[in-house]
Amino acid sequence: MNTIFLFIKRLGFYLICAVVLVFATLAITFYLQGRNGPPLMPWHTEHLTEEFTAELADEIRTFSDYRQLEDRLFTQLEEEVYAHTATGPAYKIVRYSAGSAADPQHQKPNWNRSFELPVGTPRGGVLLLHGMSDSPYSLRSLGETLNRYNYWVIGLRMPGHGTAPSGLTSITWEEMALVVKLGMEHLKSKVGEEPIHIIGYSTGAPLALDYALHALEENTMPEPASLVLISPAIGVSPAAAMAKWIIRMSFLPGLERLAWLNIQPEFDPYKYNSFTSNAGYQVHRLTRSVAGRIAAKTWKSPKEVLPPILVFKSTVDATVSTDAVVDRLLKQLTHHRHELVLFDINRSASKNSLLVSDPAPFTNRLVTDETLPFSLTLVTNEHQENSSVIARHKAPFSLEWLKTEMLNLAWPRGVISLSHVALPFPPEDPLYGQRPPKNKDMVFLGQIALQGERGLLKIPPDFMLRLRYNPFYAYLETRVVAWLNNASGP
Repeated sequence: MNTIFLFIKRLGFYLICAVVLVFATLAITFYLQGRNGPPLMPWHTEHLTEEFTAELADEIRTFSDYRQLEDRLFTQLEEEVYAHTATGPAYKIVRYSAGSAADPQHQKPNWNRSFELPVGTPRGGVLLLHGMSDSPYSLRSLGETLNRYNYWVIGLRMPGHGTAPSGLTSITWEEMALVVKLGMEHLKSKVGEEPIHIIGYSTGAPLALDYALHALEENTMPEPASLVLISPAIGVSPAAAMAKWIIRMSFLPGLERLAWLNIQPEFDPYKYNSFTSNAGYQVHRLTRSVAGRIAAKTWKSPKEVLPPILVFKSTVDATVSTDAVVDRLLKQLTHHRHELVLFDINRSASKNSLLVSDPAPFTNRLVTDETLPFSLTLVTNEHQENSSVIARHKAPFSLEWLKTEMLNLAWPRGVISLSHVALPFPPEDPLYGQRPPKNKDMVFLGQIALQGERGLLKIPPDFMLRLRYNPFYAYLETRVVAWLNNASGP
């Protein structure tokens, strides 16, 4: 008996030592991370007080109010960030250096701001919701196309975005959701009884779902006629929950850098390269909230279901979970009027020994599952030996391909897959596209091919390797227009 007691005592002692050692290691790691690394610049440290917050909800009641606040916000940005950033040759691609190639202020329009594309006789309205750390620029091209089809379009700038990365250190997803309501109410006042659609990219997708879920419960809220979700953030790494504790530690003197998951040079005029711990935490909170409410929802009648949802997703996505889109969203819904458009990897490169993994098991799971309550479209190679692309369509609760569509599109040479950030940008995009634009006064980030010794550049290698445009954007655009037109009626 004494031997057993002694053994348990020693085991407990060893476990306590192990726990203490783990926490000590983590504490030292966090301390070193908080003390070392690139210096914090004015765009990391200046907090703009003219930004929308929940405390201003009673004051900012309309989209017009929000844009007036936005005017004051960008004036403050110029005074407190741009005015304190040097200019000259060394800063020619620094976003916050006035007059640089990366300065969005001299672009007309500045797509970091909320925009509105009116039309004389609208057939409907479209609300565009960008992702975390992005700006309205991300859905600009799609919005302009839909406007030509007589849709009244609003591209919302989410609070904390389009200005300085410091805006993401304190913003909450609930504050972003409040702005979504302002946008929907404004569209309702412009299009009357015509249908309104929401297109959400990345974090904009769960914000669209959040609004649609609230609209089911609140009779006074304008209901969306359909949703289009592009690279939707439905599930993120559980490790994002740890950000809450890291954020608290960042308030300690000398540990301010812990507020940042990474600190990068800011050379992108319409997207932050630096990313805050709070931003990751807010995406985690939002996705958990939406997924939990969808799972708990009982879809009792056609009036209590979400509107038709069209999802575009790459089979490989380093930012958000592809499985979550299926398991936490589409499989949870009834009335099988939803569709997943899945972009496969370049199958002509699928046997390349340099690939880390092949998403074929995930794709095969969907193709062979006859219980799926949604339509599936797989965009993939016509044959593994060539780069031509087809679209195969499968109906809900089916094992058979309904039809195969030739797309007259092909994988560009050297491209092996799409990426999380690629889907909403056409190959002709002047910033992220396939070829540099004729305008040489603006930075071009689509095909960076700088070579030299490793470790020489401040730009991380993964940035240069990541595809930033969608070679199949024409198909995505065609499908979105048809989806909205069908949901809008004749």
